[in-house]
Parts: sequence; structure tokens; C-alpha cells
Amino acid sequence: MSESLNTTRALPLRQRSIAQLLVPGGIRCSCGKVHSCSLRYFRCGRGALASLPEALKACGCKRPFVVMDGNTKKAAGDAVLKTLAESGVEAVPFVFPAEGKMEPDEAAVGALTMAFDPSCDVILAVGSGVINDCCKVAAHAARLPSMVVCTAPSMDGYCSNNASMIQNRIKVSLYNACPVAIIADTDILKTAPDVMLQAGLGDMLAKYGAICEWRFSHLIHGDPYCEEIADLMRGCLEKIVSHADGLMRREDDALEAVLEGLVVSGIAMSFAGISRPASGLEHYFSHIWEMKALQRGEDSALHGIQVGVGTQLTLWLFENMLQFDEVDRERALRAMDGFSQSAWEASMRRIFGAVAPSIIRIEQKFRKNDPEKQKEHLEIIASHWQEIRAFMREELPARKEIIALMRRCGMPVTPKDLGLTRQDTVDALKGSREIRDKYLTSSLLWDLGMLEEAAERIPWDE
Repeated sequence: MSESLNTTRALPLRQRSIAQLLVPGGIRCSCGKVHSCSLRYFRCGRGALASLPEALKACGCKRPFVVMDGNTKKAAGDAVLKTLAESGVEAVPFVFPAEGKMEPDEAAVGALTMAFDPSCDVILAVGSGVINDCCKVAAHAARLPSMVVCTAPSMDGYCSNNASMIQNRIKVSLYNACPVAIIADTDILKTAPDVMLQAGLGDMLAKYGAICEWRFSHLIHGDPYCEEIADLMRGCLEKIVSHADGLMRREDDALEAVLEGLVVSGIAMSFAGISRPASGLEHYFSHIWEMKALQRGEDSALHGIQVGVGTQLTLWLFENMLQFDEVDRERALRAMDGFSQSAWEASMRRIFGAVAPSIIRIEQKFRKNDPEKQKEHLEIIASHWQEIRAFMREELPARKEIIALMRRCGMPVTPKDLGLTRQDTVDALKGSREIRDKYLTSSLLWDLGMLEEAAERIPWDE
């Protein structure tokens, strides 16, 4: 065992600084696993961009392939290239030619790959969500490290070991590697539009439901769970929510606190090896709304903005489930008996359109509609219902408090605010459990025989 594992072993994850979380060799956790993250270098604060040459040297990189779009080139890309040139670092720039909203799909990664200069030894993303994700995928395929200069505190994926991509028109998480270096200059971050700041806050509000889901998915579905990682996330969430008002005023300490919280959220996902610490049903509302927008040839709101709306919808579902003192087995069994595979497939074709065959194949592979599996889940849920309700009470804030915070920060709150229809909202809840093999709040509702009723009652405009 390395010295670093021995010397920091007793310090809980929540009490560690980012530098202490990035211990070489990893951290031996009380859960019995060694948690590690490939991030080696992190700087956040005013003037942090000046440390970019040092970051390259620390990571053993000499010639970066600098990836931008038109907006991030203006926000930070030109300054990045100037900083590198002044330090004698040769860089190869690439600006995505896409007009309008850029999507993290095969076309974007293909364009990046075709332009890549093989003399480069690192892919440097200048941007936030989409550019960072595309660079992760391309770097992983090329077996190169990636780095990122953040342009907005808009999402928590900077340091995650996965990329949120659109593959074959389905929203997927591709597990690869997190960047080896992250530079976040608050002088750059404060120039981000309000909507980017709101998106970062929306992405973090998701953690309330994600942690709760992680706990009951561990109990019901057997997903691996680590309480120390969950508590690390609770600390990030508290920090970010406490700085929400200062974030919208673009105060340096708030920008730094929120960006660091978002980075730690990514570290938590790397530690867990899955997105569970940071992503639950609220993200799936966003994923399906994005997929529907693509089918219609329309733009969707930023992911974090939609996730914020999905968070308050998820809280509504939890609040309704908390009203039940015990599980209604008869209702659940009636729903099982009344299930029709052909009717379900027709529903999938209506909700997902041309993507429906892929969705149906996912079910065929994982057998989520198997009545025997549902009965097994129901028995576990019924025997542990009070424990599951306790998870909800322990982890979740009042929905009205989150709505008040979102409104105070000028964020959209309802699907109607996003220009979505009631049917879009119903479809997103019903379809959420279908696009991946992940046990969500909608999966719990399905096993309880309550999903259809919840979908018809879910608030769309309030």
C-alpha cells in the first residue's frame, strides 16, 4: 500500500480539500474500496489561466490540440492561445464550425477527430458541457489525456469519468476518463451569461434526489453504494446552495465556491465509477426532452436548466409517495396483471418515434418489464418501505423551498416555462425508466403500480 493511502486514510472524504481528494494511488475508504480520480492538476480563482503552462508541464504534455466553438473562442480561447504562445508552447487550434446549438453526438466527435493533429499529445477543451464531453470521448479513443479551461460554472461534468452524449439519437453516458487538469479563471467565469450560471445551479439541485435514489436503488436493485461519497456530495450541495445568490451577482468567492463544488461532484462520480452520486430521475426528464427536441428539429433549453425543472418535478413525486404509510400490494399486483407488452411497445413508439426500436431492444436486453423481477422488487420495497421513506425525509428539502430558490435566481421552474407541453412532461416521466438500465424514482413508481397515475397527475404549469 502506498504511503499516501496510509497517511490520509482516516480523514473522511467530506472534510478533504480538492488537493486531498486527489491523493496519488487513491484513497482507501471506509466502504472497503480504494477511490481514485485521474485529475492531477486543478486551479480556480482570479488569474488562474496563467497557470495553464504549468498545468501542461505537470501532466507531461507539450503540444495541445485546443478545441473551441465560436462562443468559447471569444470567451477564453483567444486568451488561452495567447497564454500558450507567450510561454513558448506550440498549440494547434480547432474551432467547431457548427452554426446554432452544438450537439454532443457522432457528428461533433467525428469533426473533432478528422481535424485532430496527431503531433499533439493532449486535447485541451475550452468550454463547458458539450465541448468537454466531446473532448473526453475523442481523447479516450485516441488514448490521450484531456484538459479543460472552464468557461462557465454550468455543469458538474468537468471532472466526471463519463461523457453525456447522443449516440444513435439516444442520450447515453459513455464512461471514459476525466481530464488530467482543470483551469477555472473567475475572471472568465463571471463573463458567462446568466443562463449558464443558472444551469450550473440546476445541475447541483439534482443532487438531493440523486443521493436519495442512490440509497434506495442500493437497497432494491443492489447498486453499489458508498456513504462517504454520498456525504461528500451533501457537503458540495450545501456549499453551492449557500452561495446561490452571490453566484447570480457574479461575486468572485461565490463563483469559486460553486465551480469547486461542481468539480468535487465530478470527482465523486469518478470515485464511485458511476453517475449515481450526481444524477437521478431529474436528469432523465432533461434527456428525454432533449431527444424530443432533436426529433422535432428544435433547440432545447440548456441541460442544467431542464434538470432544475426536473428536480422540482421529482420532489413532487417524492412528496406524494411520502403520504403512503404502507405499500399497497394489491394495486401493484393489479398493475402487473394488467401489463400488456404490445401496448407498452405502442407507447414507446409514440413517445420515442424513430428511436423506439432501440428503446425496445434495451428492454429485451435487461428485462425491466419482467413480472418476476417486479415481484422481487415489490417484496423488498414492501418490507423496507419505512426505511425508504426515511431516506426521503433525510435527503430531500421541501419542494416549495427549491422553487423559491429557483425563482429568486430567475430560473425557469415548470415545464411550461420551458415551452414544453403537458404531454411532453407525461412522456418524459413514463419514458425515463426505459432509456438506460438504471433504477430511478420512476422505476420505484413502476414497481408500486403507481407510474401511470403519477404521470397523469404530475404538475406541468405550477
